[in-house]
Amino acid sequence: MAAAHRKNGEKAPRILIVDDDAGQRSLLDSFLRSQGFDTIPVPSGEAALEVLRQQEIQMMISDVRMPGLSGLETLRRARKEHARLPVLLVTGYADVREAVGAMRDGAINYLSKPIDLDELLVTVQQVTGLSRAVPVQFGEHRPLPPHVVAESPLMKAVLHEASLIAPSESRVLITGESGVGKEVLADVIHAWSPRASGPMVKVNCAAIPETLLESELFGHEKGAFTGAVAQRVGRFEQANEGTIFLDEVGDMSPPLQAKLLRVTQNGRFSRVGSNRELQTNARILAATNTNLEEAVKAGRFREDLFYRLNVVELHLAPLRERPEDILPLAQAFIAELTQGKARLSAAAADCLGRYAWPGNVRELRNAMERAALLSRGELILPDHLPNRVRETAGHAVVAVSGDTERLGEIERQAIFQALRAHNHNRTETARALGISRRALIYKLQRYREEGHAVDADPPNFGKAGGTSI
Repeated sequence: MAAAHRKNGEKAPRILIVDDDAGQRSLLDSFLRSQGFDTIPVPSGEAALEVLRQQEIQMMISDVRMPGLSGLETLRRARKEHARLPVLLVTGYADVREAVGAMRDGAINYLSKPIDLDELLVTVQQVTGLSRAVPVQFGEHRPLPPHVVAESPLMKAVLHEASLIAPSESRVLITGESGVGKEVLADVIHAWSPRASGPMVKVNCAAIPETLLESELFGHEKGAFTGAVAQRVGRFEQANEGTIFLDEVGDMSPPLQAKLLRVTQNGRFSRVGSNRELQTNARILAATNTNLEEAVKAGRFREDLFYRLNVVELHLAPLRERPEDILPLAQAFIAELTQGKARLSAAAADCLGRYAWPGNVRELRNAMERAALLSRGELILPDHLPNRVRETAGHAVVAVSGDTERLGEIERQAIFQALRAHNHNRTETARALGISRRALIYKLQRYREEGHAVDADPPNFGKAGGTSI
């Protein structure tokens, strides 16, 4: 992602942000300000129209579904008095048809939730005329916690995006396979946020029996149920003014989903056995290893809760897609487990690099713990690794150069074809290809470096030597 820039003395474009969701407003406000724009966030269509009457606005970004005036009605009324005002709509999956229709009423475009910050920035820059500056790397302003390893482009990109959203109050949904490091990413977001001095409360929704999870989250009163011998403070109360991390939120039952929805809307809840409402100011980070969009379609997860939790989605790629992280992670684990006494042999390192790690970072740590014990804190050899890791290395098949190049060309053409089919929407393209969005961005960046026109107009798109944005 890149920061917008302007000439000396040039006034920053003013952007009106309209959303009843405080988390979404906070995200757009902090992100666009970090990119050099002036912003005015408001919670309703009525407030937006009042701002338009009083101030000069270069662009409006509005949610579609809002109480009172909807985003569509706000658009129509704004257009009557400000015919040339660019309006960008933000919409959930179910509203896409309405959003497309709204473009007849003057909307310049729409973005689907969860918002793709790259697409948002490109659209805003095109409307306001601001150009791209040199991309800002996360490490320049946000030092990594000592226990976090990020050598791969995919991991660096996720952490860069985390650094942009951490200062906001927005809710974040972290997705990825089991063992990929979702809890670690949640810790990083909390550490980089203004709430870092507050509590970080974690709840594994899959590890707690359904009958006890409500009490765990919201607390209970004495005598609320058999065994409730005293009042208990719930995790949302404990996380007040801090962060609550809900791991494996996709395993939550429908009744609890309804109660969680209420907390995401206004921060209010009641302890089990009490009618008294309590208030929490906890920021919610959630994680899942399941496809919540599919769960919504199947009726297992509430659509309204999905969009409440998924203001921003950060996807952690599996370890097999970011091989640059394998050896640094392994070395970090060994240093921790042996107090720096042991080291990897070249043969053991080769085994680690060839293995696919279906259990991701968790499996890698377990393997290093085993190796540290068997090696007695000295040189780690292949014999100290689990059998499955050694066997994979022993039967590895190395492709010849010509086959590798041919497969790379097939992959590139498949990606370009999918981009065309989805009008260059990277989120939809990645979903159609069955890869993470970050993996797609990494591949596109590599194609740019090779001279392919990734973002060019149709005549040059996909060709080597074409111009790219």
